[in-house]
Amino acid sequence: MKKWTVLIMLGVAQFIMILDSSVMNVSISQVAASLDTTISGMQAAITMYALTMAAFMLTGAKLGDIWGRKRTFVIGSMVYATGSFLTAISGSLGMLLTGWSLIEGLGAILVIPAIAALTAINYSGKDRITAFSLLSVATGLAAALGPIIGGAVTTYLSWRYVFLGETVVMIILILLSGRIADAKPTNKPKLDIPSVIMSASGMALFILGVLISKTYGWIEPLKIPQINGVDIAPFGISIVAYMILAGILILIWFSRRQRKLMDAGQSPLLDTTMLKIPVLRSGLSSFAAQYFTIAAIFFVIPVYLQTIQGLDALQTGMKILPLSFGLVLFSPIGSRLSATVSPKRLVSAGKILMFIGTVGMLSSIDLEMKSVLFFISMFIVGSGFGLLASQLGNLNMSAVDKSKTSEVGGLQGTFQNIGTSLGVAIAGSIFLLNLTSGFISSVNSSDLPQNIKTQVSNVADTGLGIYTNDQAYDIALEGTGNQQDAQELTSIYRDSQVQGLQTALFSIAVVTLLSLVFSRNLPNSVAKPS
Repeated sequence: MKKWTVLIMLGVAQFIMILDSSVMNVSISQVAASLDTTISGMQAAITMYALTMAAFMLTGAKLGDIWGRKRTFVIGSMVYATGSFLTAISGSLGMLLTGWSLIEGLGAILVIPAIAALTAINYSGKDRITAFSLLSVATGLAAALGPIIGGAVTTYLSWRYVFLGETVVMIILILLSGRIADAKPTNKPKLDIPSVIMSASGMALFILGVLISKTYGWIEPLKIPQINGVDIAPFGISIVAYMILAGILILIWFSRRQRKLMDAGQSPLLDTTMLKIPVLRSGLSSFAAQYFTIAAIFFVIPVYLQTIQGLDALQTGMKILPLSFGLVLFSPIGSRLSATVSPKRLVSAGKILMFIGTVGMLSSIDLEMKSVLFFISMFIVGSGFGLLASQLGNLNMSAVDKSKTSEVGGLQGTFQNIGTSLGVAIAGSIFLLNLTSGFISSVNSSDLPQNIKTQVSNVADTGLGIYTNDQAYDIALEGTGNQQDAQELTSIYRDSQVQGLQTALFSIAVVTLLSLVFSRNLPNSVAKPS
């Protein structure tokens, strides 16, 4: 047992990193109400948290090479504990964005790559394979227990206690960190500040562009921002398209700078030659697709359950539990199967299961919700996730030399959070855009008075929010002054929510199916322990 003490500590840190997001997702309505903000505001906080990690994860990995992985782990844990405490005492969305989205995110970009690197340093051979597999189980346990912990604590106490608990756990890990062994760095690279700025700004522009697409539109402007009274929509094209394009161009510039630094014998932020390794490229792409699917589902399903179904956080967690159970069950099964089944087949099987489960959820969604099909579908999605979790982490680390594990940890965290950010942003955008268009279309084809139709169109032009049935009725009643009209508007709005959710789930299923192409370069034979 003593041999695995370090792994237990690293596994607990990994658990906290995953638990944090799942708690926020399942408690989204209660947190929004507590901070007097909206679901859209919470979506921004969730996406900005992932954005912070995606933008600076490569920097965190490089700092691990400069400071040493153990020191980076301790510093990151201190920053993370500080952010968790500020989150626990947040009194506004702005404070939540500072404590959770920013400070916790910055702590995570130091801790996550260090976990991967320290695991490789402290374990070798079969123990190393086992260690990475158990880290995947820790991920599964966090996903499994996150909705229950978050739901129970939020329902019976307050969501704030979860983040206070995280603060205490991170402090304990800091106090016990002396037991973790670290490798002496062979050289001390320098941090290239221009590369940091390029990677962070490129990622920020790209993901923020996706995030605001639900408000401003992808190509044709839904709403035009203004600066000093001047409309910002060059050539009649949405600002979103320009932000995404600018982000991509900056990342291309970043990549070229890394090659120039390497050619000059200097320290790049990222060794871009690693991305030429087919196995690593496929593994990272699959990682992003995996977290795109799970993050998108973990955003739209809790919104559906808590608004349309009117469930509280604990009830929402119980509904999500089959997905978590499938994840925990199939992660160790996948590890065992890897002795006889190739990684390519296991990863492909995981993606197919996630696709089947998403399609099943799509079929089960209606106002009453056919619970049996919904639960089975959630379990199937979790099973697919478990198979992927059992393979991808070890595949990515095994694709490079041991000295590169910190960089791979950073890349893995970056791709994970790119997938998470895009999953939340795109699924949320599709949900809201279809909710708005479906609501307007249904209202215009109804027998409601023309003045109400005009009023609805005017309100929708400024953006339609996500509300519970009671909230929607109160808003409709205030706007119409007529109970019958308010009831009809609420019914139309509820139906539009279901249609928007179905469209979002369909898009998630399509992305999951298309991600099968990322498996083509994975090993097609059973790996032998080294």
